[in-house]
Amino acid sequence: MPDVLDATPYDALLLLSFGGPEGPDDVVPFLENVTRGRGIPKERLKEVGQHYFLFGGVSPINGQNRALLDALRKDFAEHGLDLPVYWGNRNWAPYLTDTLREMVADGRRRILVLATSAYASYSGCRQYRENLADSLAALEAEGLELPKIDKLRHYFNHPGFLQPMIDGVLESLADLPEDVRAGAHLAFTTHSIPTAAADTSGPVEAHGEGGAYVEQHLDVAQLIADAVRERTGVDHPWRLVYQSRSGAPHIPWLEPDICDHLEELHGSGVPAVVMAPIGFVSDHMEVLYDLDTEARAKAEELGLPVRRSATVGADPRFAAAVRDLIVERAAAERGQETAPCALGALGASHDVCPVGCCPARAARPAAAGADSPYA
Repeated sequence: MPDVLDATPYDALLLLSFGGPEGPDDVVPFLENVTRGRGIPKERLKEVGQHYFLFGGVSPINGQNRALLDALRKDFAEHGLDLPVYWGNRNWAPYLTDTLREMVADGRRRILVLATSAYASYSGCRQYRENLADSLAALEAEGLELPKIDKLRHYFNHPGFLQPMIDGVLESLADLPEDVRAGAHLAFTTHSIPTAAADTSGPVEAHGEGGAYVEQHLDVAQLIADAVRERTGVDHPWRLVYQSRSGAPHIPWLEPDICDHLEELHGSGVPAVVMAPIGFVSDHMEVLYDLDTEARAKAEELGLPVRRSATVGADPRFAAAVRDLIVERAAAERGQETAPCALGALGASHDVCPVGCCPARAARPAAAGADSPYA
C-alpha cells in the first residue's frame, strides 16, 4: 500500500477549464458564452465557429479534460493522496457554478483549484479567479455555505509539465527526414494576447514589455531547447511565436504569428520546422485548427517540412506534478517549510496572486487571491 500523503486542510481538487461544444448545436451557444457582453451578432458567431464545424462541432477539450481527470484520480489512488477531484468549466457544461454547488452539497469546505493554464495572464489566471468569485456570489445569493478556495501556483516550469514537452519535441525532430533534421528550427507557440495585457501580466514588479507572460514562455522555451541540445548534440535555433489571435485589427497583439514566421523561415532557407505548442496544456481546438490545419497548410504551400509536437495532455508525469503541487501547497497552508519544485531562471511562482497581478481593464472581484472578497 502507498504511504498516505497529507492534503489537509484541503478536502477536494477542482479542475477548472475553458469548456467547449460537444456537437454542432452547441457551437453558437458556446461562442455566445465566450463573447457575452461584447455585442457580437449571431451571424458573426456562426462565421467564427466554422473551425468547430470542420470537426463535427465537437471541441476536443472536454474529452481531454476527462482523460486528465482519470489520470489524476489514478495517480492519487496509486500514491495515497485521498482527495476527490471535480471538474467545472468557464463556458460550457459542466459549468463552474453547478460544480461548486455540487461540491458544497458534498460537504467540501477547503477547495484547491487547478486551472488548465500554466502561465500568468489575465485570461489564463485572473479571469478564472473572477469566474470563481462570480460563482461564489451566486451560491451566496442562494444562502449556501461558501467554501474557502485557493488556486495552485503557475506550473509552467515544473519538471512534470516540461518533460513531456521535451520528449514531444525530440519525437518530432526524429520524425523529420534525416537530411533536414539537423537544420530544423524550433517554433515555440503560445496564444497571442493584446500587448497591453501581456505588459501587465504577473505581479506588479514583473510588469513591463511582455510582462510575466512573455518572460515565463521564454524561460520554458529555453529550458526545452537546452534539453534538446543535451539529448541530441544539436543546437537548434528557436523563437517564441504566437497563434490564435482573435482581437480587433487596431489593437496591438503579440507577434509574430506562426504562419508569418513559417514564411520568414522558408525565405531564409531553413529546411524544416518543429512547431511546439508550449502555451497549451492539451491538444484542444486552437491547436488542432491553428497549427494542424492553418499552419500546416501554410507549410505545405511553402514546401516546408513541419512537424507539430504534442502537448502535455494527460501524461502521467503531469498528473504526478499536480500531486506534487497539491502536497506542497497543503504543507504551506499547515505552516510547514516547503521546497517548491521548479526549473529554469524564474523559480517557483507565488502561491497567492498579489494585488495588481494581471489586472483587468474594468475592476471585478476575483477569488483565490490577496484581493479576494471571499478570504
